[in-house]
Amino acid sequence: MRIYSWNVNGIRAITKKGFLEWVEKESPDILCLQETKAYPDQLQNNLINIDGYYSFWNNPQKKGYAGVVVYTKIKPLSVEKTFENKTFDTEGRALVLTFKDFILLNVYFPNGGMGPERLKYKLEFYEKFLKYINSLKNRKIIICGDVNTAHKEIDLARPKQNEINTGFLPVERKWIDKVIKNGFVDTFREVCEDPGRYTWWDYKTRARERNVGWRIDYFFASRQIMSRVEDSYIMSDVIGSDHCPIGIELNSE
Repeated sequence: MRIYSWNVNGIRAITKKGFLEWVEKESPDILCLQETKAYPDQLQNNLINIDGYYSFWNNPQKKGYAGVVVYTKIKPLSVEKTFENKTFDTEGRALVLTFKDFILLNVYFPNGGMGPERLKYKLEFYEKFLKYINSLKNRKIIICGDVNTAHKEIDLARPKQNEINTGFLPVERKWIDKVIKNGFVDTFREVCEDPGRYTWWDYKTRARERNVGWRIDYFFASRQIMSRVEDSYIMSDVIGSDHCPIGIELNSE
């Protein structure tokens, strides 16, 4: 089973760059997208209902902002649009899909770069999310999405210059430490310790051309399901967004 995750920075924009053709070619079993920036009623049917997939959407109250979707060939047992309460997340940032063998969470974590209030919201979101995943009785859990934080110095090209910037603040990085201490594995770092492997590059500075990037997109897996994770990778050659897709492969139990 192959599961992909991708912050597409606008699903309508990426559709003009060969997105549907890419999906047909790759044919992942489950595809999780973040930052869709579109309601289904703004999209053509062939994007809402990709052939062979069920699709589940969570959209914010504010149009043209945030949003997540999961396309899956496997019908889930249940789908939730929140991990805490309905009043906390009005920004369409999470989908929780329960399958027979595991729980999948597709999450677009907030960016703290718009000022102190947004950083406060990001950290509150982090803590509520951690509390939620620790409360799940089924511990076969896969988490994917744009976490908006690079964990260690190896995860961004210029760590020293970004120590005081959101996305690499000690308090943000410590939260990832807590996720790992609570029994979750950063699947990519489990299989690859190479530097220079990033998932996001700044458009404005044409950073991708120079590979001046950040690894802020992750697959975390609980230790109870890590025995099924055969591979975890970054698809940096896939163009279309300021992020690139990431993926994991699971074997059958």
